[in-house]
Amino acid sequence: MRLRNVPGAREVMVENNYVFTEPIGMKGTWAEVFGNNNPIHIEIGMGKGTFITTLAGLNPDINYVGIEKYSSVLLRAVEKQDELQLPNLRFIRMDAEAITEVFAKDEVDRIYLNFSDPWPKDRHAKRRLTSRQFFARYNEILKKEGRVEFKTDNVDLFDFSLEEVGEAKWNLVDYTRDLHHEPRMNEGNVMTEYEKKFSEAGNAICKLIANR
Repeated sequence: MRLRNVPGAREVMVENNYVFTEPIGMKGTWAEVFGNNNPIHIEIGMGKGTFITTLAGLNPDINYVGIEKYSSVLLRAVEKQDELQLPNLRFIRMDAEAITEVFAKDEVDRIYLNFSDPWPKDRHAKRRLTSRQFFARYNEILKKEGRVEFKTDNVDLFDFSLEEVGEAKWNLVDYTRDLHHEPRMNEGNVMTEYEKKFSEAGNAICKLIANR
């Protein structure tokens, strides 16, 4: 599906106080950005921001950073934040491949990956956010007790992700192939825009949790 360009979105990103469009070199500065030493949770590929905005509102003692590559998508989240003015929420417009240039060792407590691009061609496997290459990046920025949480309705991507957890020498803490009918893992679940859409269409939602 072709991404719809929103005129002026890039300019809004540059001017907005909640968005960092030139984040390279910010590693180690996030406590200063938020003005506290609270845990930092990040969402990579945050889309329109429903998930991370909801979490930030529910958990004022956790700092949240949403990462999105496209200004036209991030714009919706920025508009929500302009209304809510949540002090514990910031956004980055960037490609996730540079994440180790933006967060320092042990700076992040949790990483959320929600309905990530499946990159279906085999030659693009390393671009998937649950590839062993990305787990290596997460290994550099996550605290020792940190974890990655991944949700998708794409069964092939989920199977790939389960395998990559092992290949990356990470631990599979828990997983389900039907989150909304698994009370233990679904407790406190915050749905994303895609999650609501796909589940209403009858698609089962898969989730895994991994740590080192």
